[in-house]
Amino acid sequence: MARITLRDAAQWCGGTVEEKYEDVAFDGAGNDTRSLQPGQLFIALQGVRDGHDYIPAAIAKGAAAVLCSRKVGDYPAILVKDPRTALGDIAREALKRIGAKVVAVTGSVGKSTTKEMIAAVLSGTFRVSKTPANHNNDIGMPMAILDMPEDTEVAVLEMGMNHFREIAYLSCIAHPDVAVIINVGTAHIEFLGTQQGIRQAKLEILEGMTPQGMLLLNGDDTMLRCLDVTPKQRITYFGASEGCDVRALDVSQKGGVLRFTVEAGRLTFPVEMKLEGEHYVADALAAVTVGLKLGVHPDKIRQQLDAFQNMSGRQEIFEAKGCTIINDCYNAGPESMAAALNVLGNRPGRHIAVLGDMLELGDCAQAEHYKIGRIAAEKADMVFAFGPHAGRVLDGTITGGMPENMGRAFDSREDLITALRRAVKPGDVILFKGSHGMHLEKVLEAFLKEEK
Repeated sequence: MARITLRDAAQWCGGTVEEKYEDVAFDGAGNDTRSLQPGQLFIALQGVRDGHDYIPAAIAKGAAAVLCSRKVGDYPAILVKDPRTALGDIAREALKRIGAKVVAVTGSVGKSTTKEMIAAVLSGTFRVSKTPANHNNDIGMPMAILDMPEDTEVAVLEMGMNHFREIAYLSCIAHPDVAVIINVGTAHIEFLGTQQGIRQAKLEILEGMTPQGMLLLNGDDTMLRCLDVTPKQRITYFGASEGCDVRALDVSQKGGVLRFTVEAGRLTFPVEMKLEGEHYVADALAAVTVGLKLGVHPDKIRQQLDAFQNMSGRQEIFEAKGCTIINDCYNAGPESMAAALNVLGNRPGRHIAVLGDMLELGDCAQAEHYKIGRIAAEKADMVFAFGPHAGRVLDGTITGGMPENMGRAFDSREDLITALRRAVKPGDVILFKGSHGMHLEKVLEAFLKEEK
């Protein structure tokens, strides 16, 4: 990773540093003393807890220096008005120094998987760095940039948001050469009002793009097709629909293998991936499109996608306790919940859906949970719903034709775990899916443990 002196960092963010510490250099950054590595810059953020209270612990852990708004002792530090925005300023200049091409990815559903696929496709040809899990906001993305090696040729950055102007801020740090919008769904509609508002927030990714940047859009998404905007950036549509520049044809799912044919102008080639669910086609096609735009040979694209493995907690399928487990606990919205239920329903065996609430849906929450209940009634034999909206899920299952005794609502994880253990039989297929804040991974972990 790039070594940055306090002198340079202070100039980049408009901070001050004592002359005796100007030549001190740091590698990477962190804001949590529990995971801070020796030699990193500690970011003293003001949140629920005041990061300045943890400066002594950071120094003891081996922090090279501190980015702070006030000093609490004698140590190498950059003094700034706001450490959060200063972090972004430092990351922006550090990325310029590295000189890597930047691919930015956003969307309501599947952006993390798309980011991983893009990085996989490119890593067979370039030296690639990417944002790790949970590093897609105004703190995580800049810290990920500061962790990137100096020889990075392509940086693949995920950009998340739940309010207006957040992606604009990230885009103006990253200055993307390629921007991908995978879809416009209903996630975070509580804060953005409408799907049109969500689209507007996603399109903020244009604000920091380079003048010759490329905008890649999912042509199967009606919210992205025929946009009423005239960006200077070149637009390429990917999708299964006619008129898309890069298309997926002959999509098929057989067992655990997803197949489709890519058609891009006169170029055609087959793709095989060890994934279940046709919803992955859009993610993969986005990765194919980025690869082609950056000159990756089709054979290398095929090879990289064939070897692709998704991140932990994103539709991991494995055998345990005589059952097939589908671990999709990382996050959930209406679109991804429906896709996961479809995967469950296509598996042989008795189908059990353990569904946590979908968060940040605002006034749409009641209706969306009811709709998911109706879908679950078609795909599952039993539903265990967890959270404040569990009752609405069960209302949907009953309307959808599921017998009342096949659905249960829980507000206690302990009760859910107990009921699940009693209900499950060998050969069952069990889906665990919910928003990250519902922490269904704790339910899964407890379920997999042996009872005492």
